[in-house]
Amino acid sequence: MREIDLGREFDTFEKSRQRSRSVPVHGFTQSKRDASAVVAGIGKYSLDAILALVGLVVLAPMILMLIAILMVLQGRPIFIAHRRIGKNGVMFHCLKFRTMVTNADEILTRHLAANPHHRAQWNATRKLKDDPRITPFGALLRKSSIDEIPQLLNVIQGTMSLVGPRPIVASEAELYGVHFADYIKVRPGLTGLWQVSGRSDTSYVERVQLDVRYVKERSIVGDLAILFKTVPAVLRSRGSY
Repeated sequence: MREIDLGREFDTFEKSRQRSRSVPVHGFTQSKRDASAVVAGIGKYSLDAILALVGLVVLAPMILMLIAILMVLQGRPIFIAHRRIGKNGVMFHCLKFRTMVTNADEILTRHLAANPHHRAQWNATRKLKDDPRITPFGALLRKSSIDEIPQLLNVIQGTMSLVGPRPIVASEAELYGVHFADYIKVRPGLTGLWQVSGRSDTSYVERVQLDVRYVKERSIVGDLAILFKTVPAVLRSRGSY
């Protein structure tokens, strides 16, 4: 019969137990992370929805006034619902006050064909400083970002967030390259790092970098900081056109 060394057996048991404590249970750890992400997502949406609802109530008189002015100056439609890429790559209708002529696509095509310099600018940034599609009153709305107020409805609906990456159209997905996977991890935002960092004065590469940075560093505190920075950024109208 083998002689049992109780001291040695006890030491072996203790070492084994310590090793088991140091080895993470991957399934449990992943489940815990998933649960934390769900809770964080619910918290973010709840805050978004409450603030968006308050915003709609406070801005209701101005919204009604703008609808009346747009009806007189531009006629119908008052709103546009542009298809953008949302969380998980799902397309949604991003709401705005209409700031362009009704045949905007046709005018853009003709303008880019006749102006190589503007075509290069459009290909690089998807923006034009002197956009022939924009109406005079629409230019004022875009300069002050008032045209984006209807997106508060998108926030309540859950297709957008108050803070997040800039909502992009399908043709812009290829410009994000490998970072498109980061973009679709979260809901696009009414405001974000891009909006408080110069907007259209930044290059498209910088725009993508700001979106990726937001996705990787996002937090409730960070969102509140961006919301507070949005007010002076809108008042300055830097890079807004």
